[in-house]
Amino acid sequence: MNEAIRQLEPRSLWNHFADINAIPRGSKKEDKIIEYMAEFGRKLGLETIIDPVRNVIIKKPATPGMENRKTVVLQSHLDMVHQKNNDTDFDFDTQGIEMYIDGDWVTAKGTTLGADNGLGVAAIMSILASGDIRHPAIEALFTIDEETGMTGAQGLQAGYLEGEILLNLDTEDDREIDIGCAGGIDITAEGDYMLEDITGGHFIQIKVKGLHGGHSGMDIDKGYANANKLMNRLLRNTLAHGAKIVSLAGGSLRNAIPRESTAVVWVNGENKEALMEAFRRTAEEIRTEYRKMEPGMLISFDEIPDGAQKAMHEGCQRKFIRAVDAAYNGVYRMSPDIPGLVETSNNIAKISVHDGSITIECLTRSAIESGKMDLAETLRAAFELAGYRVRFSGSYPGWQPNPDSPILGVMTGLYKNMFGEEPNVVACHAGLECGILGQNYPGMDMISFGPTIEGAHSPDERANIASVQKFWDYLLHILENIPEKDKND
Repeated sequence: MNEAIRQLEPRSLWNHFADINAIPRGSKKEDKIIEYMAEFGRKLGLETIIDPVRNVIIKKPATPGMENRKTVVLQSHLDMVHQKNNDTDFDFDTQGIEMYIDGDWVTAKGTTLGADNGLGVAAIMSILASGDIRHPAIEALFTIDEETGMTGAQGLQAGYLEGEILLNLDTEDDREIDIGCAGGIDITAEGDYMLEDITGGHFIQIKVKGLHGGHSGMDIDKGYANANKLMNRLLRNTLAHGAKIVSLAGGSLRNAIPRESTAVVWVNGENKEALMEAFRRTAEEIRTEYRKMEPGMLISFDEIPDGAQKAMHEGCQRKFIRAVDAAYNGVYRMSPDIPGLVETSNNIAKISVHDGSITIECLTRSAIESGKMDLAETLRAAFELAGYRVRFSGSYPGWQPNPDSPILGVMTGLYKNMFGEEPNVVACHAGLECGILGQNYPGMDMISFGPTIEGAHSPDERANIASVQKFWDYLLHILENIPEKDKND
């Protein structure tokens, strides 16, 4: 399948993408791709650095005639989100991504594709390896762990880069030039619950699957269902019928809208049919509400021979269900300054209930720091009222838009000349590394752009083939038109 990908244009970019997609590179598991990128730089004879947090920096001098242009930092992240469908047999730690062409798109077989941000990495590699592309001095910055904490960007120290302009190649719509993004914070609620003995009765497995899922920033305003919220709505029915929760596992990653959730409940014989009828009625209500947004939704209830001997105590169960009900999920506030931009949101990303322990993981995003912390405190209140321990971690700042950016002027003019229309100059609700990088490199002029990618952070991820060519042509023209250095430099 990947051989067909290698024949696409621009061939150099797609070949580098196929090369890195053969290497497992999940967040916090980037050792192989780090060594691969470092060896790539060394083989080219370029200055190659692995910094203390394991970011890779490769520096390439300007091509002849471009020495007087400002140095450009080309930046993308090495890690990718690992998501797969439940019925897909795939080991991300040992297997390369199985790609194929589907009409106008490149996608993967039941898993995330890694176009986010592998296409950006591949584009930078193509420029580093080229012998005929005109460009100023390049500092290629490949960061680690962008998807689960941005620790690579946060750990990049001052002094490694000299560039005045940073081009982040991590935006997912080729019509957009991004000049700002949201910050984020991880919220984790943990609790213990009393177990009580159960004997006889029936075990019912509830499954919610087939949801759209998607990026918890870019897709949070699209109205897609959250599997954890839907499961909690179904579990509310247990309170009226004396059923007990045995276990629950929903969602996987903080930055992915949860697509699937599975729970097991126990109910005694006399209440079984009433509970099943309540489940079916609620499921039909949910299907009706989401019939347009979630046509692939599947909700099932099946009796299984679980055999567990303990389940959650009724009082603890009531607190748990009420806490998840109270926890805000989705768009919290739209921006009053930028039409159509989500300002603040939360994703109830992952819930685990098992053997007396509860863990609930959220990712809260906001374009403004005060809005981020306001919603974080709202979530803390909901969980602490249920008696859970709450901790905040992984906080990172947003990126304040600069509409007067000099490189923005260059890029908007080029876009209009090349494509016959104005680009959309936007800020996004995703977390980009620009705001973090700007802390140690203040004054660096930063822009983010990229090819069109749909379904990032889900197994539906796909990259538009024509858009990749458009992005590549645009990038080359930008590099040719980088402004000259200031006279006093």
